Amino acid sequence: MSVRVEPAREGGTPGRRELEDWFHAEGLSPRAWGNGPGDRYGWHRHDYHKVLFCVSGSIVFHTDEGDVELHSGDRLDVEPGTDHAATVGPNGVECIEAARPA
Repeated sequence: MSVRVEPAREGGTPGRRELEDWFHAEGLSPRAWGNGPGDRYGWHRHDYHKVLFCVSGSIVFHTDEGDVELHSGDRLDVEPGTDHAATVGPNGVECIEAARPA
């Protein structure tokens, strides 16, 4: 599967600092970003493995395999070369992500 979603863990949603620490422990350099309600990202692909956590709000990623909606604490993995687009949810979104070399 070229896209995998891991729901937020039970017992609480990790905060930005905890997620940054996780990325650093994995040897990755995270970057944070956010968008307002309804913002869209057009279809594109990356040449790296994308690891993304939704920190707050929601976002729907569109793929050839279907749509996946992320909420606070959910993790998304996108394999290199996977076509995807995204639509930000009604309350905006904040995410943190990093590129894992292919």
